[in-house]
Amino acid sequence: MSLENRLGITDPVALAHVEERVSKAAALGMYADGTLEALEPGTLSAFVAIHERLFGELYDFAGRIRTVNLAKGSFRFASALYLEQALHAVEAMPQRTLDQIVGKYVEMNVAHPFREGNGRSGRIWLDHMLRAELGRTVDWSAIPREDYLLAMERSPVRDTEIRALIADALSDRLDDVTLLARGIDASYAYEGYAAYRAGEL
Repeated sequence: MSLENRLGITDPVALAHVEERVSKAAALGMYADGTLEALEPGTLSAFVAIHERLFGELYDFAGRIRTVNLAKGSFRFASALYLEQALHAVEAMPQRTLDQIVGKYVEMNVAHPFREGNGRSGRIWLDHMLRAELGRTVDWSAIPREDYLLAMERSPVRDTEIRALIADALSDRLDDVTLLARGIDASYAYEGYAAYRAGEL
């Protein structure tokens, strides 16, 4: 069964393809048109704006904080009852060093503010902080899918692995469109979206 969407698509495979195509183009567009630069790094409002840009064409819930509880396997994300409080606590976390930025990213992932699309939006949110604070961008294609997923699964207990993976994948090529497109493709592949290439959209 497909998510309810603004285009009235009922076939889940067709919806996944449209979602990938539309949101990948939006992701690359955020870097190209200055949208990211206009946002305040590390804020909840930036995360909301990123999510809304990626998914607003498709879903009514784009950019809206969830009001339902979510779990992935046996792991339960922040309770909807305390979500707003948790999100503001994450927003207040420092973000001056790589360790702080990755810690903040991990906590935002635990909070999981949206019904869907947290991972893809969150990686752009993280990258936005790294660009602003450290002058670096993440080449997600340098982090294998299984390594990333396992590190994120363990990150609520210990973020050493995900921090090391991100540190090794940092680049100072902030305006390299090929690197950005390749990174977006890898980020989407973590979630199983690999039908399109961002650079060709």
